[in-house]
Amino acid sequence: MVRQVAERSDTIPALANVFRTYGFDGASLAVITEHTGLGKGSLYNFFPRGKEEMAEAVLDEVAGWFRAEVFEPLRAESVPPSQRVQSMFVTVADYFRSGQRICLFGAFALGEERSRFGTKVRTYFDEWTVALAAALAGAEDSIGLAEEAVAGIQGAIVMSRALDDSAVYSRVTTKLEDRLMQTLTP
Repeated sequence: MVRQVAERSDTIPALANVFRTYGFDGASLAVITEHTGLGKGSLYNFFPRGKEEMAEAVLDEVAGWFRAEVFEPLRAESVPPSQRVQSMFVTVADYFRSGQRICLFGAFALGEERSRFGTKVRTYFDEWTVALAAALAGAEDSIGLAEEAVAGIQGAIVMSRALDDSAVYSRVTTKLEDRLMQTLTP
């Protein structure tokens, strides 16, 4: 049964789940209509350029969420750096469901989608690294530490999903957080 949707933004969570489950290439129009409950006409009304525009909208939504909930709080100089870093780990664990929810940017970085969405993917990872480095500004090699932490979080997601074990995510990210917290301790 086709459902009615009032606004384009209402489609984004369902589309995100489709891309997380099937990837960009596996998300055929038939799969998208089946899992969103929207007819082709509705989808093309909201996204005239088709699947690529749908993926762009999803990536923009996720990037906006991360900007507001993770990157900006990391830059909040009015909050102690240790609190900013701890908050990032809590927020990210919640978002990625302790490694059981894939990162669309990470997935799109690995597949053929990278040629289409490379700028969005690079921007996401660059923004995260720079924001985390800002919170680690007092530490030696803050950029290197930030890159290691973001890469570690992404790797923890992959390992947790591959092993179907959220404890892997928790163990890896706890060690990463401890390492960053040690660099912030005078």
